[in-house]
Amino acid sequence: MTDSNALDPEDRKIVTLARSARARNGVPEGAAVRDDTGRTYVAATVELPSLRLSALRTAVAMAVASGARSLEAAAVVTTSEAAAEDDLAAVRDLGGPGTPVLLAAPDGTVRLTLSAG
Repeated sequence: MTDSNALDPEDRKIVTLARSARARNGVPEGAAVRDDTGRTYVAATVELPSLRLSALRTAVAMAVASGARSLEAAAVVTTSEAAAEDDLAAVRDLGGPGTPVLLAAPDGTVRLTLSAG
């Protein structure tokens, strides 16, 4: 586990935003991504009868829809112990294989930092 206070302030920010999205919407996951210009995009799990998206894929889609060309980092807050391969693929598609993905528990503690690659 990573002490969230030891994180870079910008990484701490996306973990906090992801955590807030999860709590505010009462959904399984919250996520946030930061693009190469420093803008952040925050999302929660989408579960409709005709559409199901993880929070991280939704955040990446929001970044793309807003004109982002690349990602610097991503964070997902979840009870899951691992990141889904589809989520990592979405981050990798926009940010490249070296884009860090912070996997955090619901309390904001970063359990794991991995690369999208």
